[in-house]
Amino acid sequence: MSIEELTGQAEAILFASGEPVALDRIAQVLGVRTAAAERMVSALQDKYNTPESGVHLLMLGDSAQFCTNPAFIEPVRAALDLKRNTPLSQAAMEVLAVVAYNQPVTKAFVEQVRGVDCSGVVGSLVQKGLLEERGRLELPGRPLLYGTTENFLRCFQLESIDRLPPPPGEGEQQEQEEDSDDGEDDGPEQITLDV
Repeated sequence: MSIEELTGQAEAILFASGEPVALDRIAQVLGVRTAAAERMVSALQDKYNTPESGVHLLMLGDSAQFCTNPAFIEPVRAALDLKRNTPLSQAAMEVLAVVAYNQPVTKAFVEQVRGVDCSGVVGSLVQKGLLEERGRLELPGRPLLYGTTENFLRCFQLESIDRLPPPPGEGEQQEQEEDSDDGEDDGPEQITLDV
């Protein structure tokens, strides 16, 4: 079977699924190596991920999924009579940021960073499928650990959690460290935390 036919079969699998499909599953079904499945998905991304295409192919870790081109979401909403999703609150975005950059974390850690109770926000984010329980911490009371989900990656169009941009101020801190490495003692080191 030709590579074009195999790529077409991979395309059909991804289209029919509607959910993320693991590359190793595609490879297994098509009888190819995972590296070959990766090349096929990459070729499909080149084909679909253009500004004028109505659909894009997202990589979510080791899985792939078709989604609507974000530029065309308004006509899709109008045609399907979809209600506009309410945007996340500032508190929800802050909780997501704390969890995403430090996961897995406890609710108490998030509350310590933010300085306010986060029970309602964490519960809401779990319900929306953006956070999930990741086990328990081996401390008295065994508090729950939370982390981001595959849905979080999809919503923020990230291939993996490693693709998060650096936290605000991290670049400035690295520049300060490089400046202080010139051999002069500038006094005690000052650390600024931006959360």
